[in-house]
Amino acid sequence: MRRWKRCLAALLAALLLAGCTGPAQSGSQSDSVSETASQSDGAQPAVRFTDAMGYEVALESWDRVVSLYGSFAEAWTLAGGQLVGATSDAVEERGLDLGEEVAIIGSVKTPALEEILATDPDFVMLSADIAAQTELHDALTAAGVPHAYYRVDTFEDYRAMMEQFCGLTGRADLYEQNAAEVDRRIETMRALAAGEEQPTVLLLRAYATGVKAKGADQLAGAILADLGAKNLVDQYQSLLEDLSLEEIIAADPDVILVVTMGDEQEALDYLSTNFETNPAWAGLTAVQNGRFVVLPKELFHYKPNARWGESYAYLAKILYPDLAGQLD
Repeated sequence: MRRWKRCLAALLAALLLAGCTGPAQSGSQSDSVSETASQSDGAQPAVRFTDAMGYEVALESWDRVVSLYGSFAEAWTLAGGQLVGATSDAVEERGLDLGEEVAIIGSVKTPALEEILATDPDFVMLSADIAAQTELHDALTAAGVPHAYYRVDTFEDYRAMMEQFCGLTGRADLYEQNAAEVDRRIETMRALAAGEEQPTVLLLRAYATGVKAKGADQLAGAILADLGAKNLVDQYQSLLEDLSLEEIIAADPDVILVVTMGDEQEALDYLSTNFETNPAWAGLTAVQNGRFVVLPKELFHYKPNARWGESYAYLAKILYPDLAGQLD
């Protein structure tokens, strides 16, 4: 009966999708921690929480879950959950072995509403940072599909997500393994870094047609701030708008880090052609000391989930090489 109702709602949902969008609200990740309401009939208790878009979410079941972001799909499985649908990046970028029974319902930027509804979901997870997904709110609401938006930019965001997910699945052991243990490892690194001299860092995001300096809004930038590094963009705000080689040379950072987007070789070729070929680049302290590092995508472009501790350790060893033996 529920599947029949969903099919009838699909047409209305598609029409709404073409003409309506959700409110441009934003909620903190801490708001996404679930609150469980007791029921007297012995059924699975309902869960209510506020998502990252500020929407109120009410879940009565989470047996048939669809994720529109590979990172969230992985986090759900790390919490012991099962999926009936996921976007293609869960397989292509995260390398998840979902099995033939899990439907691929489009890509992150082009999720297919009809295919989502065809899985008969009782809970859909979406990204608050992707326009094609935020635009699905009205359609999913019209179809009667409970859904929530998430935003994971820091380890604390991931930990809050895992607290909620493991609360839903009842797997406290997996929260301990995939979040609490990681938290303790990160806290140890924070404590070690606190006693060290803070290096200056230039964090770059490179792609095939450009290079930009990044701050704490990028995953690696958030970790750098947490480990006490001095990001050049905090001192030179103009670098965020115009990446000037002259300004970089004047600042002479201790460390230069690069995160690539898209085709890595094309991104590095652009960086080489437009910056590294300049003779002054070779004179930078970071370059001369071998602290010009291209960061691995799996730890700094994609959300690391249970590997957040590895991401912290990777950067901590670059920032504080004398601590390397204590960071494993």
